[in-house]
Amino acid sequence: MTTQRKPLIAGNWKMNYDHLQAIAFVQKLAWLLADAKYDASAVEVAVFPPFTDLRSVQTLLMAEKINLALGAQDVSAQSQGAFTGDIAADFLEKLNVSYVIVGHSERRAGHHETDQLIGQKAAAAAAKHLVPVICVGETAADLEEHGAAAVPVRQLAGALAELPENAEFVIAYEPVWAIGSGQAATAQQAQQVAKALREELERLRGVECAAATRILYGGSVNSENIAGFMAQPDVDGALVGGASLKAEEFTKIIQFPQHITV
Repeated sequence: MTTQRKPLIAGNWKMNYDHLQAIAFVQKLAWLLADAKYDASAVEVAVFPPFTDLRSVQTLLMAEKINLALGAQDVSAQSQGAFTGDIAADFLEKLNVSYVIVGHSERRAGHHETDQLIGQKAAAAAAKHLVPVICVGETAADLEEHGAAAVPVRQLAGALAELPENAEFVIAYEPVWAIGSGQAATAQQAQQVAKALREELERLRGVECAAATRILYGGSVNSENIAGFMAQPDVDGALVGGASLKAEEFTKIIQFPQHITV
């Protein structure tokens, strides 16, 4: 991890917690972070609740001046119109959302999202001053057939083809074989792919973009393995799934700098 890129720890709640549960969780997380003397200048933390929770969480963050960023789990590539069930980037911007996940492996698989659509969603988010978190990653079959980095690099290139040159974005490398399995990639595996992604960024967008863009690791992240990932030079944070639903565990993950011994 380089000190030039501020670490980002992002909690993806997926389809968990209604708006009342979300309020209780964020309040508890804020108390735990205060007790842990969380330094927002050193580590950025973002939570990604379901759409139905966003307004409640936004109101709480503003009213109690809680220093957490708010993220959404998806966004439409369309700006408005007859798109039942979709959520426009403009709606999210009005709720002070800072980040939007696009291309999560669960949506790639379950909703058949293509790299082109994911890039269009990222572009829609960027047009409304939201930072897309572009997810890339390989399945176990991809890993065996193509190796660790080939599929994530191809997915990134496909998404960036739709994204304006000046747009800010975050990359989340999530090996599909590790998500929810309890078996995370090793820190060395995460670094190998993160390095390849950064090299692809340099080829596509130049040295400055490659140096500034944060690359997260996601897939069975917990308080026991986070320090190992964060010690890697090209890993700048984590996209945390199940562990982000446990306030005490998520707080320990956020405290990763205390456990890095390199």
